[in-house]
Amino acid sequence: MDKKICTYICTGCGIGEAINIEELSEVVTGEMSQECKTHACLCGTEGKAFLENEQNGEGVNTFNICACSPRVMQKEFDFGDESITVRANLREQVIWTAGTPEEGQEESHQEWLQETASDYIRMSCTRAAKTELPEAFLMESMNKDILVMGGGIAGITAAIEASKAGSKVTIVEKADALGGKALGWAKQFPTSYPYADLEDNSIASMVAAVDADANITVKTGTEVARIGGSPGAFKVSLKAAGATTEWTAPEKVGVDEQDLIDKGEMEDPNAGLKPYGEENPDADTFGAVVLATGWVPADVSEFEHLGYGSNDKVVTNAEFEAMAKNGKLDGINTVAFVMSPGGEENDQDFPYCNSVTSMVALKQAKYVRENNADAKAFILYQHMRTPGHMELFYKGIQEDDGIFLTKATVTGVEDGTVHAKDTLLGEDLDLDVDMVVLAAGMVPTTKVENTINLAYRQGPAFLDLDLFDGYADSHFICFPYETRRTGVYACGGVRKAMNMQETMDDATGAALKAIQCIESADRGVAVHPRSGDKTFPEFFMQRCTQCKRCTEECPFGALDDDEKGTPLPNPTRCRRCGTCMGACPERIIGFKDYNIDLIGSMIKAIEVPEEDDDKLRILIFACENDAYPALDMAGMRKHKLNHMIRFIPVRCLGSVNMAWIRDALSAGLDGAMLIGCKYGDDYQCHFVKGSEIANTRMENIGDTLSTLGLEPERVRSEQVAITDYDKVPDLVNDFVDEIVELGANPFKGF
Repeated sequence: MDKKICTYICTGCGIGEAINIEELSEVVTGEMSQECKTHACLCGTEGKAFLENEQNGEGVNTFNICACSPRVMQKEFDFGDESITVRANLREQVIWTAGTPEEGQEESHQEWLQETASDYIRMSCTRAAKTELPEAFLMESMNKDILVMGGGIAGITAAIEASKAGSKVTIVEKADALGGKALGWAKQFPTSYPYADLEDNSIASMVAAVDADANITVKTGTEVARIGGSPGAFKVSLKAAGATTEWTAPEKVGVDEQDLIDKGEMEDPNAGLKPYGEENPDADTFGAVVLATGWVPADVSEFEHLGYGSNDKVVTNAEFEAMAKNGKLDGINTVAFVMSPGGEENDQDFPYCNSVTSMVALKQAKYVRENNADAKAFILYQHMRTPGHMELFYKGIQEDDGIFLTKATVTGVEDGTVHAKDTLLGEDLDLDVDMVVLAAGMVPTTKVENTINLAYRQGPAFLDLDLFDGYADSHFICFPYETRRTGVYACGGVRKAMNMQETMDDATGAALKAIQCIESADRGVAVHPRSGDKTFPEFFMQRCTQCKRCTEECPFGALDDDEKGTPLPNPTRCRRCGTCMGACPERIIGFKDYNIDLIGSMIKAIEVPEEDDDKLRILIFACENDAYPALDMAGMRKHKLNHMIRFIPVRCLGSVNMAWIRDALSAGLDGAMLIGCKYGDDYQCHFVKGSEIANTRMENIGDTLSTLGLEPERVRSEQVAITDYDKVPDLVNDFVDEIVELGANPFKGF
């Protein structure tokens, strides 16, 4: 592409009144040697007509829009697939954060404002010059069929909904029949007003709908042996349920175990199995995968004081459901439903419990009453949760004189007696009952076994499941259904304990996500969270040292490698976070519009004044997902930011290569901060590991700075939520104050 670049400075929204536009224009035409034009309102009707004429009449194909934040007016400044647009944020992060000058500092304030705007202009001009037009990655062969793993309510719903949208679907179920856990239900929750009466089990009609759908193929008694490939071309090997094949995922073997295997002192558990990265050439091909393998009842035997396993009168809720289904409730006239393990000090629920177990207890109490009008049910809870319309079901249960509900701590079960204290009645209870039902939780199958069996460099299972208690989800709040493997979407009990209606809604969402992924892969663009992004990482392999950092740090398994460690990209797996770019010590990975040289050149474009404590320069990399929006919102509220700060938005903190930090400080900038999404207990990084990886890298670079004679305090990594717009100004301003106290960078001027 032969670029014709022009910079357009908008004077609207107070920019023209706050900044000397003529001086800004001279920065563009003089220092940056680019054409520059101004307009009173680029986003208005006249402004859009002006820019359209610039494109069609003047032949401009690279637009440097210096106006408002790149997060707004995106459609107004989109000039088509054959053009490039870069933005300089003069409004939110220059004039709106400048504040009012203190008395006697009016002249200095104006100077600082002009310097800040000029630096952002220099950086955007540099970005415009360095950005290349991306070309979408188009697959040679594209498959749009969907594989659904699991034939319960979630899997059946996902298959039916995907079929309605025109997709062909294959359901793989390891049992001999479809239906899953629902086959064992006596009845199901009410689904319509007045939400009072239990309904007949509808699983049979759902199975019949699958059988009648020509778009759906069902394979029962079957499991997935291995999944290789990537969205649009997943290679899936199947096997008979319980069978072992050469395509079964190998077990991870420790160093000590491998030593015993090599000596012949231990049998190799993976003998005859193929390596992770090797695919079956005869495998079936699918475009996307819906993981709907469900849940298993939690083990409650650890709570010895409740008697499960030693007292035949104590059963789990799943076992009681089977009794009701098989008509075995005769003679059971008093039942205690224990919702919490209790003990002397414990007010917690059983593990993996939530609103579903609360509603199951209400449903099963109704079984007891419907089976015998004189029967009694006691529900002893710490937390009763009945969201949505189920509150009406709960109120109906409360009106039943034969069902008693009270908050209570169960201290023990002896024979048929339940001991409880701290009740709402204000007195201890000793209940003599025929049966005790424990509210065992719903453990996702991904917690107890590897259900996915991936032929990926980073192993056969999802990573870091402990972050989510075993649930297969990569970002529950912002990107539901998505797993750590692009193109694999989770729904139902494998993603969260949920009731039937929630499961059906969840499965519908996962099916639509799978379709969206396939269509995005077909267009050669990212599916999430950078939806529509045409770029993908490109590698200059001639300088690759096979260090494997990119393959090891990629949060999504987008990179395999060969026997030498050379990275093997899978563009449709990639989510365009740039973590591989940040990991590479040789700086050989980059995107058309985002790479080491581009950002490095933007850093060099910042003017670094010498020997002036009022003109220190602090560089802040802000992730585009949480930190940059928070900074924008701070600007919208006119929160003041120190004039010494210069922001550069980045895709993710994981993409920040430490070379940028070293080069910035070597060039005389006085400090550098990274601000990204939160991680850990408050986890929400949009690219899963970016903030955490960046924090580790920054700790390491602090040691490097010490060897150079620079204080480690000159660099810092922080995390914020998108709602922290009221906190982020203090965060960055306090950092500036600390840098001021340290004084100017001793490398300044060299």
